[in-house]
Amino acid sequence: MIIDLDDLSTSETYFAMTQAIIPRPIAWVLSENGAGDYNLAPFSYFNAVCSDPPLIMISLGKKPDGTPKDTRVNIEARGSFVVHIAGVEQIQPLNASSATLPAGESEITHLGLELAEFPGSRLPRLAECRLAMACELYEVMELGPVPQALVFGRLTHLYIEDGVAEQDSKGRLKIHADRLNPLGRLGAREYFAGGEIITLPRPA
Repeated sequence: MIIDLDDLSTSETYFAMTQAIIPRPIAWVLSENGAGDYNLAPFSYFNAVCSDPPLIMISLGKKPDGTPKDTRVNIEARGSFVVHIAGVEQIQPLNASSATLPAGESEITHLGLELAEFPGSRLPRLAECRLAMACELYEVMELGPVPQALVFGRLTHLYIEDGVAEQDSKGRLKIHADRLNPLGRLGAREYFAGGEIITLPRPA
C-alpha cells in the first residue's frame, strides 16, 4: 500500500500520521490559569529537541471553535509549565483530561487530582506521577495554515520518585523505564503500555 498524503484531507493526514508514528511519548502538561488554579492536558506531538539548552517541544493545535488551546494561552501569559510522564495506572485521568472544558475551569478540580510541591518550580506537580519536568517558555513558533503552535520549553528541574532512578556505574543518572512504566500514544483511541525492554551495547 502506498499513500500519497497530497491526496488526503488535513484530518485524514492527522489520522494516518498518528497511526504511523508510534509509539509516541505523552506530555501531560500542567499550566496556570488566570483564575489562580491549573489547567491539565495531554499532548502526544511531543519530544526532546536539544540538550544545550535543555529543550522540549510540544505541538498544540486549536480548540474545535478555532481559538488557541488553554495550555498555549497559559504558557504564553505566565511562562512556567510542568510536563509529567504518566504511568500506565494514570490512563483514565489522563484520557479524561483531554476533554474540552470551559476556559478557566480546572481539570485538576474536575478530576479530583492531588497536587504536590515541586522544589525549584513556581508551579506544583501532580502527586501521583513518578516523573515531572519543570519548564520555562523558551520560544513559540507557528507552522501551517491553521496554524499549529510549537511550544519550546527549557527544562529547569526534574522530579523523579525515589526508587525510579539511581546512578549507574559511571555516575550518570539512570531512570528505570520498567519502574516508571510510562504510557505511550498510538493512533485513534489506542494507547501503549508495558512494552518489552531490550538492552543492546552501543556499537563502537
